[in-house]
Amino acid sequence: MDYHALSKLLKTISDPSRLEIIDLLSCGELCACDLLEHFQFSQPTLSHHMKSLENSNMIFMRKEGNKKMYRLNTKTFEQLGHQLQLIHHKNESCICNTMKSEVCEA
Repeated sequence: MDYHALSKLLKTISDPSRLEIIDLLSCGELCACDLLEHFQFSQPTLSHHMKSLENSNMIFMRKEGNKKMYRLNTKTFEQLGHQLQLIHHKNESCICNTMKSEVCEA
């Protein structure tokens, strides 16, 4: 995952409502109507948040009759966690290995 992709994911989850949606979905698959019960905003606002999460590949959506069912894409969250671990630890892929400075010596 490059810095651009990581930045896009972090920007998506920087919204407090989206973080709460992710937390709710960590319990399992939920329909939009169940998610909406936890918030004080409208269905179009929820749709906007869900579309952002879906476009960032953080959730999956499937239709069940007239309901939209959502669940987390755990692979994306595993990759995100792994990438954040790489950034704050010196390792083989550290950007410091391509630099001539002592930036990562700490």
